[in-house]
Amino acid sequence: MILTIAARELRSLFLSPLAWSILAVLQAILAWRFLWLVEGFLQVQPQLVSIEGAPGLTEIVVSNLFVWAAVLMLLVMPLLTMRLVSEERRSRTLPLLLSAPVSMTEIILGKYLGIMSFLICVLGLVALMPLSLLLGGSLDFGLVASGMLGLLLVTASFAAAGLFLSTMTEQPTVAAIGTLGLLLLLWILKAETAGAEGKDAILTYLSISSHFEAMLRGVFDTQHIVYYVLFVATFLVMSIRRLDAERLQE
Repeated sequence: MILTIAARELRSLFLSPLAWSILAVLQAILAWRFLWLVEGFLQVQPQLVSIEGAPGLTEIVVSNLFVWAAVLMLLVMPLLTMRLVSEERRSRTLPLLLSAPVSMTEIILGKYLGIMSFLICVLGLVALMPLSLLLGGSLDFGLVASGMLGLLLVTASFAAAGLFLSTMTEQPTVAAIGTLGLLLLLWILKAETAGAEGKDAILTYLSISSHFEAMLRGVFDTQHIVYYVLFVATFLVMSIRRLDAERLQE
């Protein structure tokens, strides 16, 4: 049943002009940024050769491209997730879904898997840009893999938070604004103090961007993976609980 709901969500996304518009805009902006980064690298490459331990093609081009991709995903995620549940509630089809012989877990996981299938397609197109550099250069595949995994985990976290906010209201616009505010807060929630301790260390750990930046540097630590897994699981569980509470009220 989870796969059936996921297929329905994925089909509705690909039939939506909004999803295609977002995909086109994302690719256009990232392609422009990618070419701009490559041109900048070619200009400074002669100077980098004489510097010991200088950053290479992967650090200058690919890592920066992934940062841009993450920021753009943060901005467009509210538009992609705002209708997942709120539209069902506004169109009065949610009671039918709640009365169907499926569990709330299946509904939430199906919707989440559907939106993630679309997002994986988007990230696959993003990954093709760095791989195109192999035609004229070499890449640090370990750094590329770590950055791509970080981008996938960040996107999965954004989607889980957006899905939860969509369960809270029947107005997609309200869900989108709430999602954008929450994601921006979690993105900038980072202590800049060196050697941060106590409260600052907690804020740094809660920040989505701090874990992502570490993975962009090639730091593959299980604490970063655990953070994103717990983040996604927490918001999915809260989404399930929210629908469970609504079903009990029916």
